[in-house]
Amino acid sequence: MSERNIRVEPVVGRAVEDQEVEIVERKGLGHPDSICDGIAEHVSQALAREYLDRVGKVLHYNTDETQLVAGSAAPAFEGGEVIQPVYLLITGRATKEYQGQKIPTETIALRAAREYFAEHFPLIDFGTDIIVDVKLGEGSGDLQEVFSEDGAQVPMANDTSFGVGHAPLTETEKIVLEAEKQLNGHYSDDNPAVGQDIKVMGKREGDAIDVTIAAAMVDRYVDDIDDYDAAVRNVREFVEELAGRFTDRSVNVHVNTADDYEEGSIYLTTTGTSAEQGDDGSVGRGNRANGLITPNRSMSMEATSGKNPVNHIGKIYNLLSTDIAETVVDEVDGIREIRIRLLSQIGQPIDQPHVADASLVTEDGVEVSDIEAEVSAIIDRELANVTSITERIINGELTTF
Repeated sequence: MSERNIRVEPVVGRAVEDQEVEIVERKGLGHPDSICDGIAEHVSQALAREYLDRVGKVLHYNTDETQLVAGSAAPAFEGGEVIQPVYLLITGRATKEYQGQKIPTETIALRAAREYFAEHFPLIDFGTDIIVDVKLGEGSGDLQEVFSEDGAQVPMANDTSFGVGHAPLTETEKIVLEAEKQLNGHYSDDNPAVGQDIKVMGKREGDAIDVTIAAAMVDRYVDDIDDYDAAVRNVREFVEELAGRFTDRSVNVHVNTADDYEEGSIYLTTTGTSAEQGDDGSVGRGNRANGLITPNRSMSMEATSGKNPVNHIGKIYNLLSTDIAETVVDEVDGIREIRIRLLSQIGQPIDQPHVADASLVTEDGVEVSDIEAEVSAIIDRELANVTSITERIINGELTTF
C-alpha cells in the first residue's frame, strides 16, 4: 500500500470563535428539506440492509433525489384540517435484480417511508395527509461493477469529489444544534403544541448572540391566542435557559417574529410542518452532514442523505472528515479548531484520498509543527478504517443531517 497523501498546515485567517460575525442555521426535523433528507436516508438504510440480507452485499442504488411538493391546510384553534395532501416523490436508482433474484426495491422504499412518518410525524396521516410515490430507475451497468467487488476489499470511489468537516463546534453552533434537537425531543414530548418544523438561526456579533426560531405550532393543542402566546413564550424561555449552559455571552432569543396578533396572523399549523403551507423540499438543500449550515466554515454542497454508503464519496467523505476532525480534537491537546478536507479520485480506493488536508488553529504556545506527526497518524489510522463508516451508516448510528 502506498503512503497516504496527508497534509497538515496552519489555517488561513482566524478561528471562527474569534471572528466578529458568525452565522449558523439548522433546519429542524419537520422542515420540508429535512423531511426529504430523513426519508431519503431511511430508505437508503432499508435498501442496504435488504440487499445484505438477500444477496450478502450492498448493490448499487441512490435515493438522494427525494422531492416534496407542499400541500395546503386550514389550521384553526383546537384543530383544523388538511385541504390538499403533501406529495412526496422518492426517486433515484436501485438494482432490482441480481443473479436471477428479483428485489422489490419500491415496496421496500414505501415501507421505510411509512415507518419513518409513523416514528417522527404521528400527526401526519400516511396516505391521506401525505401521498408518497416511488420511482426508482435501474443503476448504470458500469457503476454496478465499481460496486460489486467481492470480499472485504476497500471500494473504489464512485466520483472525483470532496468532503469537509470541522471541530470543535463553536458556542453558537452548539446552541443552534441543541436548541432544535431538544425542542424536537423531550420538550415537545411534554409540550405537544410545538410541531416538528423548527428552524433555528443563530447570529453572533462580537459577544452578543441572537437566536431566531420559527416554530410551527399544532392547532389541535392550542385553544386560543392566549394559549398560543404562552406556547411561544415557553419556547423562548426554554432556549434562553439552554443557551446559558453553552456560553457566558449574552443571548437574546426571538420566536415566531413574523406573528401579527392584531391581524390574527400566527404560525399555526394542522400537521406541525410548513409543508402544509406551500413550502416545498428537496434532499441536500438543508443541513450539512454535521447537522448545521455554517457560512463561516468551508462546506461541501453534496447531498449526504440517501447516497449509497459503500463508495459514494459525497456521503462517506463528509461523514468521515467530520468524524476525523472530532477524533483529532479529542486525542490531541493544543488545538482550538481543525478543518479536515478529503478529496477522492474516481476509481481509486476510498482509503487512499487524492489528498487529506488538515488546517489547524492552535492554542497559544503550540506550533502546528509540534503536533503535526500526531495529527497525521490519526488521519492515517481513520482512513485505514474507512469501511467502518459504511457499517455505522447502514446501522443508523450516524446522522446525515
